[in-house]
Amino acid sequence: MIPRGRFITLEGIDGAGKSTQLDFIADLLRGHGAELVQTREPGGTTLGEELRKLVLHQPMTPRAETLIVFAARAQHLAAVVEPALAAGKWVLCDRFTDATYAYQGGGRGVADDEIAAHERWVHAALQPDLTLLFDVPPEVAAARIAGTRAADRFEREQTRFFERVRAVYLARARQYANRFVVIDGTLDAPAVQRFVEEKLQRWLTP
Repeated sequence: MIPRGRFITLEGIDGAGKSTQLDFIADLLRGHGAELVQTREPGGTTLGEELRKLVLHQPMTPRAETLIVFAARAQHLAAVVEPALAAGKWVLCDRFTDATYAYQGGGRGVADDEIAAHERWVHAALQPDLTLLFDVPPEVAAARIAGTRAADRFEREQTRFFERVRAVYLARARQYANRFVVIDGTLDAPAVQRFVEEKLQRWLTP
C-alpha cells in the first residue's frame, strides 16, 4: 500500500506574510523529496476559483459566505486534496477550515457550532497534519498591503475585524497545539524562513 501523504496548511490574516513564504516552503518540501501538490482555498478547482471570486467581491450575508466557502472546500477535497493524499503526495494548502472559524466565525460572527456542523459534513475524518500560522498585529498587516493591489471585501474591513480574526486563530493554535506552529510574522523574511525550516525538520526526516 502507498503511504498516505501529509497535509500542511498555511494560515494568517491578510498581510501576515504566508503568501510570501509559500514558494519557499514548497521548494523546501520538494527539496526533501516530497511529491507536492500546492493549492489554495477558496479555490484549487475550476468551480472553487469561481466561488472564490464571489466570496472576495460580491456582497453577501455571513451565512451565505460560509456556505460558499464550504461548497468550494467540498469540491476541492474531492477533486484535489483527497486523491493527492491517497496517492502518497503531500498537499500544501493556503488556508483551510481554520480560516473559516477565524474569518466567518471571528470576523463575521457566524456561530462556531454552525461552522462545526459543516466541517463534520464536508471533512469529518480529515484535519491537517501541520498548520503554520503566520501571526502579525493587524496594523502591521494593513501597512504591508496598503496600495499594493485593489482591496477585496476582506481587505476593506476595519482593524477591529482583523483583531477578531487574529484572536480566533491564536485561540485555535492553543486549542490544537499538537498541529499548530505559530510563526512571528513581524520578523524579516530570512528569519521566518529559518524558523519554518527548523520546525519542518521533523516532518522532513525519513
